[in-house]
Amino acid sequence: MFAAQFIFKPGIYDEEFHRLDASIDEYALTLPGFVGVERWVSADGETKNSIYYFKDMATITKFARFEDHREAKAKVQNWYDGYQVIISEITATYGDGKIPTIAK
Repeated sequence: MFAAQFIFKPGIYDEEFHRLDASIDEYALTLPGFVGVERWVSADGETKNSIYYFKDMATITKFARFEDHREAKAKVQNWYDGYQVIISEITATYGDGKIPTIAK
């Protein structure tokens, strides 16, 4: 399993942002290799992290090449005050089971 983290500081969102964001999320749901998404907010509320989980890198590549995703990436400076993307391979997860996660 792989995780694609989109860590960002929100800026000002407009109608175009909301349209593209909804389209990207809908597209992800159609991909057989898409597992799900978890979202986190920093303690100070200034930084957010959307962690998308995929079964394989091929699905991440397909997701990244989606036209609306490419358009949003080209306009990232319009809506965010900073961002970082981290792609990681998950080799193990463990815990006491009291915190639910889709990363397995």
